[in-house]
Amino acid sequence: MKALVLSGGSGTRLRPFSYSMPKQLIPIANKPVLEHVLEDIGNMGITEIGVIVGGWSAQIAEVIGDGSRLGVKVTYIPQDKPLGLAHCVTLARPFLGDDDFVMYLGDNMLPEGTVRIADEFRAERPAAQVVVHKVSDPRAFGVAELDENGRVERLVEKPREPKSDLALIGVYFFTPAIHAAVAAIEPSPRGELEITDAIQWLLTSGAEVKASEYQGYWKDTGRAEDVLDCNRQLLMGLHAEVAGEVDDISELTGLVRIEPGARVTRSRIEGPVIIGAGTIIEDCHIGPDTSIGEGCVLRGSRIRDSIVLAGATISHVPGIHGSLIGRGATVDAGVETDPYHRLVVGDHTRIEVAA
Repeated sequence: MKALVLSGGSGTRLRPFSYSMPKQLIPIANKPVLEHVLEDIGNMGITEIGVIVGGWSAQIAEVIGDGSRLGVKVTYIPQDKPLGLAHCVTLARPFLGDDDFVMYLGDNMLPEGTVRIADEFRAERPAAQVVVHKVSDPRAFGVAELDENGRVERLVEKPREPKSDLALIGVYFFTPAIHAAVAAIEPSPRGELEITDAIQWLLTSGAEVKASEYQGYWKDTGRAEDVLDCNRQLLMGLHAEVAGEVDDISELTGLVRIEPGARVTRSRIEGPVIIGAGTIIEDCHIGPDTSIGEGCVLRGSRIRDSIVLAGATISHVPGIHGSLIGRGATVDAGVETDPYHRLVVGDHTRIEVAA
């Protein structure tokens, strides 16, 4: 069994970040989303992974490499233009051959993992098996309508009057039967080959399509607020450890991870918080629900419920919350001010916070 991971999207909802980095590399608890995805796939026992890449292929390859660091083998498959999920299957056909495979959207976060569902697919091998999750408003999703045995009867894209609350969440298991379905369908009105159309073709042809419900936490990390929410969720399971330096004046409470080479001086840190390798924290109040990347410098500042990417500097800002601070960004305080600021600061940007 192989895996196909889709990482070619542009991430327009995450601008300004997606101007300078792919959304799949946004860190959640100091680890890129794509790395979380590859770890879930590796836990399924899959070692051969094809990754669809677009304009950010060089950055993705720089971070993920050949996959050996994660115990897998990664093959990069270029896509010049996003033409639909089913089009990705066509591009990947030489890599996939006639093997069963899982297709996984590269900006999806399923922290509880999908190993159980992968095992179900291996045991029963329906032509396709979709992963679904109950949502409060199915009108924004592709929806699976099931019979009493959990078999899919129909897929409906963004129904106005949903008959089901089971949304497709971007993880699909396929046998080679999907290739005939992809070859048979036509582009949708938006000019893309839709994977839902291919699965519906299988259903119409009499093939078995099953659905498995994922009941854990799930997020599509396409928006800043979703990234922050996901960061909070993963930090709750943080393994506390102090591998860096913390002086006697500083106070750590709750789940706090200080990575090697980090230095904390005259500061208070309330977990869950992770401080990246080589980061300097001086005279600060950090947390909770904050991830600070490697090589950052924070002085005289308060920050909570935020993500600070590698190499950022925050100086004398008395209040930041619910914020994303980009790589190499600089945030300074223009004047002393009490209210917490909510910021989205792009990579290598300098801003001054005033009252």
